[in-house]
Amino acid sequence: MTSVSAEKRKVDESSEQGDSVLSIIIRYVLLIILDTFALIFVYSLVFNGEIGLATAIGIATIGANIIAFVPSMGPLRWMLPGLFLAIIFVIYPIYFTVATAFTNYGDGNLLNEQQLANLLDDRPYIPDDAITYQWTLFQSETDADSFALWMTRTTDEGDLEVVFAPENSDIVEVDTDVAEPPEVYEGYLQLSRRDSIQFLQTIQQRVFGTDEDSAGIDGPAVAVRPLESLYVWNPDERTYLNNETGDLYIANDDIGYYVNENDPTDRIIPGYRSNVGFENFSAAFTDNVDVEGFENSDNFFDGFLQAFSGPLITIFIWTVLFAFLSVFTTFWMGLFMAIVLEDAKIPGKKIIRSLLIIPYAMPGVISILIWRGMLNQELGLVTQFIESLTGFSVPWFGEPFWARSAIVLVNLWLGYPYMMLICSGALQAIPSDIYEAAAVDGATPSDRFWKITMPLLLVTVGPLLIASYVYNFNNYLLIEALTAGDPPIPGSDRPAGFTDILISYVYSLAFNNNRGADYGYASAITIIIFFLVAGITMIQFRFTKQWEEVGENV
Repeated sequence: MTSVSAEKRKVDESSEQGDSVLSIIIRYVLLIILDTFALIFVYSLVFNGEIGLATAIGIATIGANIIAFVPSMGPLRWMLPGLFLAIIFVIYPIYFTVATAFTNYGDGNLLNEQQLANLLDDRPYIPDDAITYQWTLFQSETDADSFALWMTRTTDEGDLEVVFAPENSDIVEVDTDVAEPPEVYEGYLQLSRRDSIQFLQTIQQRVFGTDEDSAGIDGPAVAVRPLESLYVWNPDERTYLNNETGDLYIANDDIGYYVNENDPTDRIIPGYRSNVGFENFSAAFTDNVDVEGFENSDNFFDGFLQAFSGPLITIFIWTVLFAFLSVFTTFWMGLFMAIVLEDAKIPGKKIIRSLLIIPYAMPGVISILIWRGMLNQELGLVTQFIESLTGFSVPWFGEPFWARSAIVLVNLWLGYPYMMLICSGALQAIPSDIYEAAAVDGATPSDRFWKITMPLLLVTVGPLLIASYVYNFNNYLLIEALTAGDPPIPGSDRPAGFTDILISYVYSLAFNNNRGADYGYASAITIIIFFLVAGITMIQFRFTKQWEEVGENV
């Protein structure tokens, strides 16, 4: 028996060792694949000047290797994919948003200096002593996007000169006395004149040959050689020399452009990303606060209203009010329906409760678009019904008050089923003995509701109300789908509407700005929104703690 047990232990140990070796092999293979792709990405990002993302990928990759090889971190291996993706898709976007808030990143300043240098390096110009040729277009047999030029000219001495200029390869002289190109040459196929014209717009942007000896298209029949780089970058002095005009352009970090040293209005387009410090945060307030109007006003109250009447202040006040009204109306409507369905003897109560949950079960965007149609001022069902009763056609989307009322109304429809569900569960968790004891002591129904039901209900529902408030503070979908922020605020320098909340305002700044996207400014406001929501949430949790203390003392 002892011998059999020993043999069994040896088999089990060998099996475990085999599994261990297999797991190690799989681990190594996966790490090799991960490290290889990470190295390629990091190299490419560093080359293009994207140091932040390259650092994030590098840190995530190094962390993955440490977790994989250190035995004490074995439990974290199950979380490794999630941790890796969290660094790339959660932590880095937060870092990028914060970093962008201190830059002029936006339309006209989308590139960093290295990317701008790569772009300008491809901008050629034709020097005065360039030689002109007749050209015929060839296309690579293996790569349809790779072209070459068969270029011919007659020299001053009357001799025929023929050169072949492929992309990214040396221009070579062809030893021939015949100007007519062959059908196939060095792996390239000759294209007809008709096909060449189809590719004309594409090849006019290409440079043939190499940096030392290049050629390009200067028209449907003319090619020129050589081409020279229009700009020469000096990274040490941060200057560009225009080879065509001889002008020197110097980096100006205040505006993020290379500016002509002799003419400040002349700059290289596009610009580059530069650090602007707290300028975006300052602009978020100074652009929306009329300090001069406040100082020149005779009346303090009028001056205060004038100073804080900018779009950001208006949008902030509406955002806070919208989030509060959304939570307030949905909570009380949901609580009312929960109490009615809990206490009243209604036939088919379960069916009614199921029907009331439909707005919550349907996709929100579908409900919003249906409501948008029903509130249409000309053909909307709700509008026509109100007009038939009162004779007044409600301008739901034409006036600020009615547009904001429409948003609160639609959000009430979308949100009350959720509140009804959580209130129903919380009410059922309250012991009935408490109500019986209160009734014996002579408590009225009103007393029982305000002194028993509400405190105990808020212990459970309070944190969910806070979560609902935070959600509605950033409820972009409702605003965009129902009103798109309209009606617009008159006189606003930036795209802003009376029904915009902060998050939709930020989106408009970043993507729908007629003056061009301003990601730096939008990122600054995003950070401001974060601190506002965090502060409000902390205050609300403070009240929630008080509710919990009341619940413990009941």
